[in-house]
Amino acid sequence: MDIEKVEKLVKKKRAKFPEKLIQEIAEAAERHDLDDKELDELVKEIKRAYTRSEVESGEAVGTVAAQSVGEPGTQMTMRTFHYAGVAELNVTLGLPRLIEIVDARKKISTPTMAIYFDEDHAADEEFVRTIANRIGKITLNDILKDFNVNYASMNMSVEIDDEQVKEKRLDYDEVLAKIEKTFKSVEINNNLLSFEPKITDPKHAIRELRLLADKVRDLQISGIKNIGKVVIRKEGQEWVIHTEGSNLGAVLKMDGVDRVRTTTNDIHEVEKVLGIEAARNSIIHEAQTTMEEQGLTVDVRHIMLVADMMTADGIVKSIGRHGISGEKASVLARASFEETGKHLLRASIRGEVDHLTGIIENIIIGQPIPLGTGSVGVIMKEK
Repeated sequence: MDIEKVEKLVKKKRAKFPEKLIQEIAEAAERHDLDDKELDELVKEIKRAYTRSEVESGEAVGTVAAQSVGEPGTQMTMRTFHYAGVAELNVTLGLPRLIEIVDARKKISTPTMAIYFDEDHAADEEFVRTIANRIGKITLNDILKDFNVNYASMNMSVEIDDEQVKEKRLDYDEVLAKIEKTFKSVEINNNLLSFEPKITDPKHAIRELRLLADKVRDLQISGIKNIGKVVIRKEGQEWVIHTEGSNLGAVLKMDGVDRVRTTTNDIHEVEKVLGIEAARNSIIHEAQTTMEEQGLTVDVRHIMLVADMMTADGIVKSIGRHGISGEKASVLARASFEETGKHLLRASIRGEVDHLTGIIENIIIGQPIPLGTGSVGVIMKEK
């Protein structure tokens, strides 16, 4: 179906539709093979539904949005769920997650990433496993066959497991280079490492040896900063990596990673790497997903309004006394929210003036509110 034809029909009906809707109408008309009369009827019906769903002028959209997001929030559970089919990864859902989103927390409790791959590599299991081992944290302890600490001769011997190195797809020389760089007192003989620490204080010799043993075990030989465990799953025809922890910037730089679909649930990280518009989309997506997870449906326009308010100033702000509510222009509106005395005292010291343009401040002093019928002022000209 020709989009121009649909556009002409929409103009004729004096409907103002967004481009995407016009495109969808054209696609539907082609799919169902509609003739001109049927298309005419379809556009008429859509116009009726579209007009009905528009917000009236003077509607209290903020209050409605607050209720629409707040009310389902009271029906949410407080549990931490296992991540969709992955037993090893926990992720915060429900009310705690919603609070995390609107509070714009810098440190979220369970950051996680879903890493997708481009067409050439999505089905290549070997490639995905290699990348997973480059992303996930691997310590020396993960590839050891044998670990002996000898307190009599005050030394330590370690044997590296060749099979584990192969299975984790690591470069053997790189591993040895990392060990040599970190520990000066190491002797390497094929895959046997012996450590002869220089004891500085004979009284605490055993403690020093134990600390060295822990340091050897915990040496990170592979992985990206801030990312812990990784889980590889097959979703449909492609392989996907889910991580514990998140580092979007570093992952997007890797070859073969799909930069469009790879996501993180850390909104501040999205803002840092991809900018404020992406952060706004991330807030909408996270809030919607959290609601749907609990079987609650909220009109996306309410969530979009929340996301717009949070990102309107070019940074992600929280909703609350440290963010949007605490920065309102009206003194009475700020005082009615939290820390009443503090706001009133500050305003009186500064000599602030409240122009009573909002709703809260007019309710406090008992005037009609600028909403609905109160949003219209009638002026008569004298003859």
